[in-house]
Amino acid sequence: MGSIATLHIMVGLPCSGKTTLARKLEEKYSALRLTPDEWHIRLFGQDMDETEHDARHDLVESLLWDVAARVLVLGTDVILDFGFWGRGERDDFRSRAAELGADFKIHFLDVPEEMLLERLTARNAQLPPYTFALPATILKEWIQSFEPPSQEELE
Repeated sequence: MGSIATLHIMVGLPCSGKTTLARKLEEKYSALRLTPDEWHIRLFGQDMDETEHDARHDLVESLLWDVAARVLVLGTDVILDFGFWGRGERDDFRSRAAELGADFKIHFLDVPEEMLLERLTARNAQLPPYTFALPATILKEWIQSFEPPSQEELE
């Protein structure tokens, strides 16, 4: 039996640096990085304004989890670059990792609102490939619904 794989989850809002850090962790741990936006945009394009967007995104994340679960069982670390805004979702994935016999680690990027908005303006001005254009008004709404991890979650 090989070493125990770890499920790494990226926790943070858009423009907090999740994908940048996920790419570094991908190298550090020789892990599989799964960033839903890269898959979503290739499949459906820039569809933020379409009513199907959320259902499509849920479908992409569901498929990525199926891939992640298999890779973890095979003994390779996986980085899920989903955002994981709510405690319930993080607890769910902690349980899923445990069921597979995998370790679990949260990488939380805690970035102040002003910096998120500055980064969003810069990102929207020169949109990187496979990144959603996002209005500041939506980011501000999302900031209100974000549930930062507690200290106990991070330990």
